[in-house]
Amino acid sequence: MDIGAKTLFGPQIEIMDSTLRDGEQTSGVSFLPHEKLIIARSLLHDVNVDRIEVASARVSEGEREAVTRICNYAQREGYIDRIEVLGFVDGKLSIDWIKGCGCRVINLLVKGSLKHCQHQLHKAPEEHLADILHSLDYAEQQGLRVNIYLEDWSSGMKDSPEYVYQMMDRLKDTPIQRFMLPDTLGIMNPLQCVEYVRKMHRRYPDKRFDFHAHNDYDLAVSNTLAAVLSGCQGVHVTVNGLGERCGNAPLASVQAILKDHFHAKTSINESKLNQISRLVEGYSGIAISANQPIVGSNVFTQVAGVHADGDNKNKLYSNDLVPSRFGRKREYALGKNSGKANIEMNLEELGLELTPEQTRRVTRRITELGDRKEMVTQDDLPYIIADVLKHNTPVERVKLLSYMVSTSYGLKPIASLKVEINGEEYTADATGDGQYDAFVKALRKVYKENLNRTFPRLANYTVTIPPGGHTDALVQTIITWQCDGGRVIRTHGLDADQTEAAIKATFKMLNIVEDEEEKLWEGGSIHAPQQSKEQI
Repeated sequence: MDIGAKTLFGPQIEIMDSTLRDGEQTSGVSFLPHEKLIIARSLLHDVNVDRIEVASARVSEGEREAVTRICNYAQREGYIDRIEVLGFVDGKLSIDWIKGCGCRVINLLVKGSLKHCQHQLHKAPEEHLADILHSLDYAEQQGLRVNIYLEDWSSGMKDSPEYVYQMMDRLKDTPIQRFMLPDTLGIMNPLQCVEYVRKMHRRYPDKRFDFHAHNDYDLAVSNTLAAVLSGCQGVHVTVNGLGERCGNAPLASVQAILKDHFHAKTSINESKLNQISRLVEGYSGIAISANQPIVGSNVFTQVAGVHADGDNKNKLYSNDLVPSRFGRKREYALGKNSGKANIEMNLEELGLELTPEQTRRVTRRITELGDRKEMVTQDDLPYIIADVLKHNTPVERVKLLSYMVSTSYGLKPIASLKVEINGEEYTADATGDGQYDAFVKALRKVYKENLNRTFPRLANYTVTIPPGGHTDALVQTIITWQCDGGRVIRTHGLDADQTEAAIKATFKMLNIVEDEEEKLWEGGSIHAPQQSKEQI
């Protein structure tokens, strides 16, 4: 069997996303109705997947509400034919439920292996087929279009291919639109996938097949591509690879490989893949691995200095996975492996210029910090440069003069603080859900009530302890802030106390913001005809 004998030259591959159905079977994941609607809208309108499978029939009243909301939205926007719901061979029940929600497509789950038919349904194949045909007739009467899932198809092809062919022979002349071939238990490898899909395609050349992978052996993406290579016209994916057990084939990875390695055509808007990934990450509570291809936080970060140097020399270390293609940008990590080229890349982005000798000294200091397992962010560079070059610390326009935080059993934590902002002193106090939360709320009060300014929004907060295993290890707090205009600032603080580390990171951010405000005033980007800056 020569897999390479067939090469794809631009076929159109249909993408069906099952995040809201199969993805929700991830342990611990349950989307609320409004969350399902927001994800569905993004998948259809922004990412432009061809179809979405949004639920299983008859699960709960919450599912009914979610499917109804999605179908109402899809009907208004002209997407209704792209909405699908998993249904069961249960007489009229699933079909009535799906139609009642306003959906027009049922993905009917039937048994694709003899052992499932006999041991789960306790029926002979002929009995099961009779039930399926009854459901098909009723779905047609109700105006629903039908796709068929051959559940456990991979086991069926391995252990009972005659049963699979018996099912197909009886169903091939019905109005079924797509025969969907799931590797339900994730047992196949790509060679088996090629063999089984080609057998189906050769035996039923006029039928449309989808492939549905599971990732138990970390082969979901490979099997999906093998299925496309062998004749499947549609593939099933989930955002971030969510799904039962080890998950399904990730949307972003499948899209990138289909396009770059097989020159296949899809409808996907790649620039929105990172956006939908973060949306699902937030709603699901399942964090994306930093090294997850396409969408992981590290995948467009160059660490080794030689790689950054190569990027400066005709993009020697770049490939077709250009970050801007996916709505992202390339970053150059700062640490012990950075090298001069990484530093120069970050300096260039910040608009800072150093002499070669100064750059070497800054590089040496960052390497030393990396050896101590400290993380250096781009926003730390001005401070490091000032220290290394024996300049004064950048002007602290925002200073913490004093503060007190306290917590008592049964009471919310309280914070009181005194700060100096551009030479003026302010005090405030507040309560919060934690010591740092109370501290930030007091700061927000100063900015709102005394300065009439917006305080940046805390977008992400990470606490780590450098390796070592000691109880008195330093705590590193990394905070990501969202400022007006979409500006993102990431700062970190290092201290033996978590709250103190977070406060250090916060004041780094505030001084960066004030420094930018000062530059805007000096550059004339802000005008105040009636008042001076100090008065405002």
